[in-house]
Amino acid sequence: MSLFETRLKEAAERVNTALDGLLPREQGPEARLMSAMRYSALDGGKRLRPFFTLESGRLFDADETYLLRTAVALECVHTYSLIHDDLPCMDDDDLRRGRATLHKAFDEATAVLAGDALLTFAFEVLADPATHSDPQMRCKLITGLAKASGALGMVAGQAADMAGEDIGSDLIAVTRMNRLKTGALINFAVDAGALIGCCSEAERTALNRYAHDIGLTFQMVDDLLDAEGVVRDTGKAVGKDKDRGKVNFVTVLGVDATRERVGMLADQAKRHLAVFGPRARVLLEAVDFVVDRRF
Repeated sequence: MSLFETRLKEAAERVNTALDGLLPREQGPEARLMSAMRYSALDGGKRLRPFFTLESGRLFDADETYLLRTAVALECVHTYSLIHDDLPCMDDDDLRRGRATLHKAFDEATAVLAGDALLTFAFEVLADPATHSDPQMRCKLITGLAKASGALGMVAGQAADMAGEDIGSDLIAVTRMNRLKTGALINFAVDAGALIGCCSEAERTALNRYAHDIGLTFQMVDDLLDAEGVVRDTGKAVGKDKDRGKVNFVTVLGVDATRERVGMLADQAKRHLAVFGPRARVLLEAVDFVVDRRF
């Protein structure tokens, strides 16, 4: 197992344990809602976004507790977005990470509410003094996550995705959509670690550029998997975008050109980390993981 694989596995285990401890337990009249929240939040997954927060913060020897709680809040927002993405009114998916989506395992109304609850819980976690002793830093993290996930961030990207060809079918429109839909949370993940680590502006800029490129790489690979993958590997339905008339990198560029751009962006992402030298080894290996993933 490579150093990257070890650290990714470690990050997932730490985030899962922290989520299990922080999420409300199934009790009282709200037990079904809480059970639904836990069903989705604790269903495994790569935990790649929390990994980026932990690893970017480690570049600067940031406090591990601060990093972990921020990573947990981020994962709550990510999980909420997946729950809502899977709903019949959006992507209408039956499978997520190899098992029934939340609205299939419970019901549609419960899925909506569980997503809402996870979103708001994320900001409860960030606002808690345990997340950072400095209230100004907590405000920066809250503001950063709110912007990344809101109407000028992830939700804007989701809206554009739902609009399909109405957003335009050129590369600029598709790139903007994916910078918001996927890239905004990845950018926050990396930037949060840099913020908590009190890095220099030059270091923060380098990490933001890395996050931008790896976020686009991630989405391009996702589009390739949707076009060419199999359910056994991905744990979710494939071929969805083409069937629903959605635009993505593959529909605009084609498979070969998309794969070529993946290689270009991956190389560029690695170059942004040169300023950190060997300290950035794990983040460098993360680029290869994103490129080579099959799920």
